[in-house]
Amino acid sequence: MSPSPADPTPYEVLGVPRDVDDDALKSAYRRALRRSHPDTGGSDAQFTAVQRAWAVIGDPELRRRYDGGTGQASPSGTARFTGTEAGATAAPGGYGPAAGGTGAGASGRSGSVRARSYGHPGGLSRERYLAALREWVGLGDPIPDPYDPALVHSAPPAVRRLLAEALAEESTARIVSGLGIGFTVWNDVAVDRELEKIDHVVLGPAGLFALNSQDFGAGVSLSRGELVGDAVGDEKPLRTLTRASRALGRSVGVRFTGSLIVVPDDALELPLDLIARGRGAGSGVLRSSALPMVLRNGVRPGERLSIEDAFDVRTRLQNGLRLL
Repeated sequence: MSPSPADPTPYEVLGVPRDVDDDALKSAYRRALRRSHPDTGGSDAQFTAVQRAWAVIGDPELRRRYDGGTGQASPSGTARFTGTEAGATAAPGGYGPAAGGTGAGASGRSGSVRARSYGHPGGLSRERYLAALREWVGLGDPIPDPYDPALVHSAPPAVRRLLAEALAEESTARIVSGLGIGFTVWNDVAVDRELEKIDHVVLGPAGLFALNSQDFGAGVSLSRGELVGDAVGDEKPLRTLTRASRALGRSVGVRFTGSLIVVPDDALELPLDLIARGRGAGSGVLRSSALPMVLRNGVRPGERLSIEDAFDVRTRLQNGLRLL
């Protein structure tokens, strides 16, 4: 599994620019080791990240390969999103659009019937990545391969984050598509100008779910009904998704079972963390590998849709949703 573009680069972990000379790089590594050591106020995770960063660019030849896009892409060394059930293949480098798609009723390589799928998952995020990349490189300057790992590694974090979001959305769509004919997913669903979109609206036997796929490049947790973490900053991803699902539900005439933020497996300590009480009950954050279980079993014990209710909800959604 390719590392995420949102992961801090080895240079960012060590706190140096990409053009730092070898001696200054070695000095920065030693400072980072002291700063991140658990005995001097750091943590095991920080200390390990510094060591992995040095393993990627500490040797001049490895550094040359990394800068050229042929070396290890990230110092994290951990798995990111899962979700290859549908058999999709990534483009060379792991960042380009996946081969094939998630067309309605398409069959996977195993011959099994996949979920109905509508829209282009990750499409808007990829458009935004390409626009931001062109602005960063210089408008008018040619970009032979916008997914070249060397170019992606060198881009600013905000630009890489857009690509990471596109990859996350595509991964979630593959997971849902592999769940079978009992599920329907609409991707990149428009809400309104303020709330913009919901990445995935998923209808299955356990209910109707609004999903947003996020990759902050760092760990997250649920606190007081919201997603928090160093890389989350002032964003309110869960509250924004909940507001969007309520607005969409009112406009289409349906009620969502839950609103869920899907994150990489290594970004969350628990497989699933839900809000237990209040208006947000049933919403929360989960690892991508836990998504099939949650969509099949639901967020509340015993909660299922009847065939008649599922048909009615699907008809309302099919007639009322607008895809971006």
